[in-house]
Amino acid sequence: MATIAIPSLMQKLTNGANQVVVEGKTLREVVNNLEAAYPGFKDRLCEGDRIRPGISVYIDGVMTREGMHQPISETANIHFVPAVSGG
Repeated sequence: MATIAIPSLMQKLTNGANQVVVEGKTLREVVNNLEAAYPGFKDRLCEGDRIRPGISVYIDGVMTREGMHQPISETANIHFVPAVSGG
């Protein structure tokens, strides 16, 4: 199962957990399983059937560009990184 790092702004959805373990062979399955376990997660990550434009996804330290079709290994470490803005 993949280990998901939970951004601090989303930890209220996971009862304060900063990481969770979820099954999935693709990023789509991981997101759907996150939603099943922690309702509201998918709305924060996705816009329709895609990852929101302001969120980058890193799998094992490498930013993915394959979106929801990205294959996920059983030992993957996944980070959803919200864009940072400011001035």
